[in-house]
Amino acid sequence: MTGASVVMGMKQVQRLLDFLFNPPLTAPRSTLVMRLMVGGVFLSEGILKFVYPNQGVGRFTKLGLPVPELTATFIGGLEIVGGILLIAGLFTRVIAIPFVVEMVVAILTTKIGLYLGTSPLPLPPALPKVGFWAVMHETRSDYAQILTSIFLLVVGPGSWSLDALLRRRREARTAQQPSRARRLPSGASKELTHDLPQAGAGI
Repeated sequence: MTGASVVMGMKQVQRLLDFLFNPPLTAPRSTLVMRLMVGGVFLSEGILKFVYPNQGVGRFTKLGLPVPELTATFIGGLEIVGGILLIAGLFTRVIAIPFVVEMVVAILTTKIGLYLGTSPLPLPPALPKVGFWAVMHETRSDYAQILTSIFLLVVGPGSWSLDALLRRRREARTAQQPSRARRLPSGASKELTHDLPQAGAGI
């Protein structure tokens, strides 16, 4: 690996980190509504996985997911912590990525079987029970969750968020540092002048 490729790789990593941790503040304040919607659903679904085992370990066991106890605990914890972060608008872009991945996996593991009529989960209580329209009906929440997460990943959290508050504070500190640096020499020179003996003073 050449030095140029290493430098290029470091620049790409830096751009990714800047994208994730320095989101733009240009998104409208109404983005808060989107965060409350998607974050609130993830939060409530995460809590349900611990309160009702059939929504957590039991569901994951029926779907044949590996180590369902560990998987259900991890996903439930992710939804609780991530839901709170989205509501608060903290690390919004960072948490949006695993939520997009989670919803893609959820659709693949639950809706393909529903389409084919082979789902291990209970079928919908009313028609349509299987096939395309059953999938479209049952996937409405997944559809909303994944698109809202993608929206927040693209536009950022909006100006009413902790991400925006932290960024404004960082920018304010950065703006103050050059002015402090300019003031230090003049202050130091005054102290030096004060310590020098005055003209005509005895030694």
